[in-house]
Amino acid sequence: MDIEDLKIYGLSMKIGDEIWTIVANWNNFVKDTIGKQLVRSADSIAANISEGYGRYHYKDSRNFGYYSRGSLYETKTWLTKAHQRKLVNDQDFNNLSEQLGILSRMLNSYIKSIGNVNEPSENYGTDLPMTSD
Repeated sequence: MDIEDLKIYGLSMKIGDEIWTIVANWNNFVKDTIGKQLVRSADSIAANISEGYGRYHYKDSRNFGYYSRGSLYETKTWLTKAHQRKLVNDQDFNNLSEQLGILSRMLNSYIKSIGNVNEPSENYGTDLPMTSD
């Protein structure tokens, strides 16, 4: 199984791409301040999932899951700041917040599954929905 087969990876990549698209339209000052922070934290979610996936050691894999979860919460903070500053509209904010909530639950389950012989981490997430639709 490849990393691309993991639903948590796919959803985290999708969120990062959606945030990139929003931030790309901001002016230079806003991009350079809050925009870079928001994009970096969102992209870090997927990057840490993939790095942990490639470690093949349960402790390392789990630690990168924790890093990913930290980046997810950082993304929520930057997204909230962007919304409060009228940089992200209500629809995009609500959509991304919902997706981050889904990803948070999936990521917590994924972290718990790492090292569990009854539910191998490399198989986790293949049967979960990418969105709430």
